Amino acid sequence: MLQDMATLAGGLAGLAGAGGAVSVAVFRRSRRSWLTSGHALTGPALADPLPGVLKLGLGGMTVRVYPGPRGELFLGPGAPQPGRTLRRLVLAPLFARAMAADGRLWPNQQAPFRLVVEFGGPSRDPQALLRAYRMLDRQLRDHADLLSRSRDGVLTAGAVTVTVTGAVDVRELLAAQSERYAFTDGTFDDLGSRAAPPDLVPMVSEWWTRRFGWDGRDPITAEERHQLHALVRAAHDDGRTVRFSGLPDGSRKARAAVWSELGAAGVDVIADADLTGLARHLRRHPVSGTPRPHLPTRAVRRSVPRPNAPRTVAHHEQV
Repeated sequence: MLQDMATLAGGLAGLAGAGGAVSVAVFRRSRRSWLTSGHALTGPALADPLPGVLKLGLGGMTVRVYPGPRGELFLGPGAPQPGRTLRRLVLAPLFARAMAADGRLWPNQQAPFRLVVEFGGPSRDPQALLRAYRMLDRQLRDHADLLSRSRDGVLTAGAVTVTVTGAVDVRELLAAQSERYAFTDGTFDDLGSRAAPPDLVPMVSEWWTRRFGWDGRDPITAEERHQLHALVRAAHDDGRTVRFSGLPDGSRKARAAVWSELGAAGVDVIADADLTGLARHLRRHPVSGTPRPHLPTRAVRRSVPRPNAPRTVAHHEQV
């Protein structure tokens, strides 16, 4: 991942610009530890969410983008603004920060920063969304050495893992690439599926209320706790990480109870819009049992298990 650093640095200098340089300076002042499991859900009203996410030490974020002219991706409310692009506000500072720290965003980073790019906006024209993805793909390939990637079915972790969601037919487009620097998320229904192998769908991501009714106000039932642990265990056995979002929007105490159950079950990515509360909770109650491979390492090629087939322990890189 650290090869050709000089060449990559030249490209980053042009990409980051003044905004990226300022962001790196701000990020360097943050001495918070890395919270691998913490994931920020950023609203569309926030035009520049990354500084706050990294200041809190959260290990990933979901950012909603809107395709604009020439396929460029824009953040924030209202009409596209020239300075509010994903490239300028998110990709440039992330890659510049990693370059400044020998390929890591934090000295103690042990898993990729999980950047989920959600395609939004009123226009759902498939061709426009696919053009936007191709633009994103070109931007990512300029910084390939810092990204998690799949090459001929082998996963290799980088400082940042990019997941794309919300674009029509993006899974088919990604599946056709023998070498890719972005992935698509799936659901627990994808476990064991040959159509959605872990090198294409490394993370299963579901809305909490799709499978659970518990809201944290009362103790969780034994049945739902068993179901949660069983789902996480099945995903890990299948070579996937697990992300839950859409958590109950109750009191801070109720949310903390849900976060605690997710952590006890070994959920890899806990996503919430209460960034400060989530970060504070994870510092006091770290997630246990979540794989923490050191970066960089290389995956071992694995075959996708048949549904309901006996599972074996698979050694692979979590992205």
